[in-house]
Amino acid sequence: MITRDLQAFFAVAATCEAVAPACAKAVFMVSPQGFRLAGQSATDNCYMQMSASVDAASAHAEHRALQTAIRGCLPVISFPGDTDTPDAVFANNVFAVTPERLIIGHMRHPIRQREAVRDDIRRFFTEILGRTLIDLGMQPGICELTGSLIIDRARGIGYCGLSERCDEEGARAMHAAFGLRATLVFDLAEGEYHTNVVLSILAGRAAVIAPCGFRDGRVPEAIAGFYGGGVVRLSPVQKADFAGNCIALNGQDVFLSARAAASLDSRQQAFLGASGFHLHAVPIPTLELAGGSLRCCVGEIY
Repeated sequence: MITRDLQAFFAVAATCEAVAPACAKAVFMVSPQGFRLAGQSATDNCYMQMSASVDAASAHAEHRALQTAIRGCLPVISFPGDTDTPDAVFANNVFAVTPERLIIGHMRHPIRQREAVRDDIRRFFTEILGRTLIDLGMQPGICELTGSLIIDRARGIGYCGLSERCDEEGARAMHAAFGLRATLVFDLAEGEYHTNVVLSILAGRAAVIAPCGFRDGRVPEAIAGFYGGGVVRLSPVQKADFAGNCIALNGQDVFLSARAAASLDSRQQAFLGASGFHLHAVPIPTLELAGGSLRCCVGEIY
């Protein structure tokens, strides 16, 4: 089922037992070769800091340190970047991996569409790992995968925020490609480009939500209600600092940028700790100039 109806969605979600693996078994990343701020992306990404100067060496150092930090929890596969694709470091928008499939998104901007046709990444997942290719770039709907669609993998349900980076047709295509039991579709607030800046589901048992990132305030409250006491609500300032762009790499370890972690207050940090999560804060200030943060850099392999 894919719907905008909150009552209908959560009635189905309540029947979906959390039996599937909640977190990935490995991750993949794309290095920031040729990293720079892309003007096309800035047209609908208010988080980009186009006036800033970017030091490529710093971007590489941050990315290597992030890979090292993640390797303490999961295997990491790193693909080289490309000077023609400056946003490629945010690979989770373009490629997604399920136990059966490699899913390729339909990117809005031509500069990001170049990433989707990379033969080496396609061949690695199809020929080496044996996944079936589902190329959503072949259908008309725009859908930037787990940038736009937040998935509770344990239950097989999704939360899809519509914006310039994902339309209703794209949402339907992703719902089918990921094989989800139910997907809730809603509008992001004006100016928001990706859902993963305003919402994260942590290991199927907690939610980090920035209510100001949703067009209709009833949506974040309904999501919060579904996860009961396991909710961290973010302020607009914390959202802008990418606190919502976090990821649980297993049942205990949550990764977020140092900037995002510093924005959380002591009560929020203590709550996550009491919920069984250990926070790993990784400094990526140069990468964040491009309008994404840590979660955007991490592609999951299930």
